[in-house]
Amino acid sequence: MAVTEARRIHYGLALLLALLLALAAPLVSAATLPEDNVDMLYHRYDGGGMVIDGPSVLVRKNAGPQVSFTGQYYVDSVSAASVDVLATASPYTEERDEYSLGVDYLHEDAILSLGYTNSSENDYEANTVYFSVSQEFFGGMSTVTMGYANGWDDVGRVGNDNFSEEADRRNYQLGLSQVLTRNSLLGIDLEVVSDEGFLQNPYRQNRYRDPNDSTSFLYQPERYPETRTSTSVATRALYYLPYRASIRGEYRYFTDSWGIDAHTVELAYVHALNNRWTLEGSVRYYTQEAADFYSDLYEFENSQTHLARDKELSTLSGTTLGTGAVYEWKQTSLPGIKRLQFSLLLDWLNFEYDDFRDVTAKGDFLPGEEPLYSFDALVTRASLILEY
Repeated sequence: MAVTEARRIHYGLALLLALLLALAAPLVSAATLPEDNVDMLYHRYDGGGMVIDGPSVLVRKNAGPQVSFTGQYYVDSVSAASVDVLATASPYTEERDEYSLGVDYLHEDAILSLGYTNSSENDYEANTVYFSVSQEFFGGMSTVTMGYANGWDDVGRVGNDNFSEEADRRNYQLGLSQVLTRNSLLGIDLEVVSDEGFLQNPYRQNRYRDPNDSTSFLYQPERYPETRTSTSVATRALYYLPYRASIRGEYRYFTDSWGIDAHTVELAYVHALNNRWTLEGSVRYYTQEAADFYSDLYEFENSQTHLARDKELSTLSGTTLGTGAVYEWKQTSLPGIKRLQFSLLLDWLNFEYDDFRDVTAKGDFLPGEEPLYSFDALVTRASLILEY
């Protein structure tokens, strides 16, 4: 289903994985291309009536000392019976397939990257091209990264072959990474995203009071603005402790033209038990204000120009507790394998909504007096990296 909760969860899973992997990364020294490797991942999200799982395979191969190619295949299998779905429709299943190709080029202290991604499901197709350049200065003490991505999406609707909409997305990134001391690293990132076109879910509906029955409500399709601009600024600090451990902190601020303001605070800790085993732990807190046009219950039909009851546009807060273990085996006795790494990462998520109510709750509730919605979720990621 277009622009679905499943899509948002997928992006969240990718971000969580990238953040946790960054915890174990060494301080930057000189610009180098990653080693040849095969990265196999299984991910599973279970919570809020949604189950999303599937495999991912990434292959990287260098062509000489300056060029590196990557290819990735990613699958999301979705089984959805969330509160949004149950309120107005029947549970559904679908699958999303994603293919990515990329190339990195190393020139002295700079790395230029170019890539293309295609994501396809039964009613939505997304294409994205991206370009970035990362330049080191002062012997690798400072790194500046600039990136641009352009996406164009085709939105359909199951059961309606005549429905066809488009959305265009532009993403601009600027980042600075600075080595402060031999044990500490500071990073600042700025991201601006501009969206235009059909930005809503063609299946989702909002509700309003029934003018003929004060104990009931009716539904109508959502209507979103056709443009959205968002800006986020994040600062991250990484400090290596003297006993084979590291601690990492992050703060991120997000704001957009729809009136959403969000804050994220995260603290993570990595501890090496020995040369092969590493343990990880993290805590993350997220809070946001609702979009200007969001409402759980409108007073009457077409009460304003833009209408939304998507709970992800409401006022909410979330806590994530993460833990994991990583096993690394260097200079293995396996033929052709120089390094093997296996990781198992678990995240428990809890979300509380301040102005989104559970209309599926059992009981005789008047409209607008239903219990506030909340849910827990468990994210599991198991990966195997083979460096050859």
